[in-house]
Amino acid sequence: MTKAVVTDQPGTAVSSRDRLLAGLAESIKARGYRDTKIADIVAHARTSRRTFYEVFQTKDDCFFALLHEQNRQTMASIAAAISAAGTWDEQVRAGVTAWIDSIAAEPELGISWVREFTSLGGRAAQAQRSSMRAFTSLITTLTSTAEMRRAGVEPASEARAAILLGGLRELAVAVLEEGGDLHAITEEAVGAALALLGPRGESAG
Repeated sequence: MTKAVVTDQPGTAVSSRDRLLAGLAESIKARGYRDTKIADIVAHARTSRRTFYEVFQTKDDCFFALLHEQNRQTMASIAAAISAAGTWDEQVRAGVTAWIDSIAAEPELGISWVREFTSLGGRAAQAQRSSMRAFTSLITTLTSTAEMRRAGVEPASEARAAILLGGLRELAVAVLEEGGDLHAITEEAVGAALALLGPRGESAG
């Protein structure tokens, strides 16, 4: 996940919303979402409770907005990392590596999305389904290029993309919760992606 940066440097315009999202991200790193209070968010954001309530109604609203923004940035990073000139397996490797880099950059948020966000009920479930649809759509798009066609790769189905994403997410969180280096799973993650997305009937290697 791409790290949000808040700065007071002259000439730099940072919206109140961006400050609050970055403030929540910092508080999650420090104490987790459940123990975060609005006072913690505004302290990290260097703003006021009044400003918070001008932007968000509740702490959960801020959390939902942070999830949306982080997912948007992660998908942008994945798309930017893939070169259309690369071979199909190079493209898959680049996409998976970019995803791992994004999660590794904000490990506490990755854990929070899986372990704490789901406790917020139906709205959270709906948001996660929406996020999954966005990521699976991206995977389908990225496996629908001319190079993929030439290599015999078919556009990833929604089910196959969901299997890949769900498996990678659970593996990543398990590693992070144990304090491990997420980059250590890169080869396993790439191998799984190659096997799931590669040319039908061929060994992805």
